[in-house]
Amino acid sequence: MIIAADYHVHSDFSGDSKAPMEQMIERAIELGLRKLCFTDHMDYDYPHTGEISFVFDPEAYVAKLSKLKKKYEKQIELLMGIELGLQPQVTQEVAALMNSYEFDFAIGSSHVVDYVDPYFPQYWEGRSKEEGIRRYFESIRDNCKLFKDYFYVYGHLDYIIRYAPSADGSKADYDYKDYAELLDDVLTTILSCGKGIELNTAGLKYGLGYAHPKFQLLKRYRELGGEILTIGSDAHKPEHLCYDFAVVPELLKSAGFRYYTTFVKGKPIFEKL
Repeated sequence: MIIAADYHVHSDFSGDSKAPMEQMIERAIELGLRKLCFTDHMDYDYPHTGEISFVFDPEAYVAKLSKLKKKYEKQIELLMGIELGLQPQVTQEVAALMNSYEFDFAIGSSHVVDYVDPYFPQYWEGRSKEEGIRRYFESIRDNCKLFKDYFYVYGHLDYIIRYAPSADGSKADYDYKDYAELLDDVLTTILSCGKGIELNTAGLKYGLGYAHPKFQLLKRYRELGGEILTIGSDAHKPEHLCYDFAVVPELLKSAGFRYYTTFVKGKPIFEKL
């Protein structure tokens, strides 16, 4: 396997997954992965919780992963990551968490904008598709500045498109050129903060026809000097680990990349494609 590391993986520590860590690890070993990084959701102040919580016990998380690292140390390298749901009002909580634990890796993600997840119809009420997408990208730019000390890559940059409305009910899409100035601002902000982005293959799983972010944005990131790029399936089930990783090497090479990135103890390692 050319892409031998999955750096966006969830387990039953995430409110939207029922997969025990052991199941994810066993599947990763079957697939021939060298590295597996768990990045369970920590979304403080998530507004639509209902019966689902996107906050887990970090002590239990660290203890579980520490035990499993030892158990599987001869078969696969396990890394302790986290996916931080970034919103302006949770800066203190995120800072306290990240200053208390030594994570190998942290994804910063926008799941909620203006107190609403774009998954829910409320986000789009009173907003056109274009206005909703633009506001989402603005939130990424703003979050980068607020949380730059606490994450290493920004996750699924165009997550918003999964849920954007379309006139005929088909999957929505967007064109880089329609948001070029704003997206360049987002990418240059990420770079100025010393951060990277991820290639998240869940977009293919969701039937968008491309991974997150789409090729235009990925290529532009590289043109602007972006080098840090992790690869993640965003798997919540064992069967989704390494989803469509076979297409990733040529996709990245065509965008100008020769390496992808893994992290250990917060330090980037560039892995040749």
